Amino acid sequence: MEFLDIPYTADTADRLRQLDVLLPSQPVPAEPLPLLVFIHGGAWRSDDKHDHRDLARTLATATGYPVAVPNYRLTPKNPPDNDLFRHPGHAEDLLDALRFLITWPGPSNVGSLYDPHSLYLMGHSCSAHMLSSIFLASSSVTPSLTPDPSIRQAAKGIVMSEGIYDIDLLIKSFPTYLDWFIRPTFGHLPSYATFSTTTFPLIDTHIKWLVIHSKGDTLVDLQQSEVIYQHLCSLYGNDAASRVFRSTDRLTGDHNDIFHGQQAQEYVDIVKDFFLTT
Repeated sequence: MEFLDIPYTADTADRLRQLDVLLPSQPVPAEPLPLLVFIHGGAWRSDDKHDHRDLARTLATATGYPVAVPNYRLTPKNPPDNDLFRHPGHAEDLLDALRFLITWPGPSNVGSLYDPHSLYLMGHSCSAHMLSSIFLASSSVTPSLTPDPSIRQAAKGIVMSEGIYDIDLLIKSFPTYLDWFIRPTFGHLPSYATFSTTTFPLIDTHIKWLVIHSKGDTLVDLQQSEVIYQHLCSLYGNDAASRVFRSTDRLTGDHNDIFHGQQAQEYVDIVKDFFLTT
């Protein structure tokens, strides 16, 4: 069963602020199940939830959990000078989607579809930056990304694949990204260190993190995943071994190819093992 194009704000006509919820084919158990939430990447300027519907179905089948896939508004590829939809707007939309998901009673003819107090979140590429901006303490930089206590407590585990975390470091490795999507998203700045999630403090200690990186990624280098992994380990200190995990040797596909073919099954197996043991 699939519930598609559900508005998560009052603007019901805005397709970029809608989400899908896909249920596993297994019989619904008596006890409500956790909800998986997959947030697409796309350099803050492209991609759509419908591009990941097959992945969501595979995740639902493999884990037995419902899966939600939200859209969010995008920075135009060629923004005019007066275009103001930049960071943190994308992550603010994601927060709106999470607020909706933990309060939504479900379809009127069906009722509740999952346990709203148990969320497992998955971010890819730019949405890994969005998740780490929300669930690490970025309030001094972007107060609007401070999550409600109910969202913080509902988040049990976070998976980030092929993520962007340190923007200045990314530009050093890929200088063309500056004009391609960094400046349109964050503005023309001499440095983007303010937005590096590898400097943000911890909010909650109960969340478990999994950092995934493919050996074949040519669009985001392993250095990004290494710096966020090391930062998370330093934040958790003695508890890092039971709270922070990484997988950097199982996937071999390129940045977005990990969601297709046999690589997609490998990705699903990695996150399933993490979720089912968290």
